[in-house]
Amino acid sequence: MHAARRLILDGHADATTASRHVGYDSASQFSREYKRLFGAPPMRDIARIRATPSAVVA
Repeated sequence: MHAARRLILDGHADATTASRHVGYDSASQFSREYKRLFGAPPMRDIARIRATPSAVVA
């Protein structure tokens, strides 16, 4: 999940592509599990991180 987050954050993939890259067949399942882990769906989480220049990403 962290690898997918990094791919999206770095602009190398959208959420669907990142989900497949890390082994998910279902983008919706990926999104649910991403939200459970990071507190927001992928694109909202990435937008929040990008809006906070000093945010540290694990």
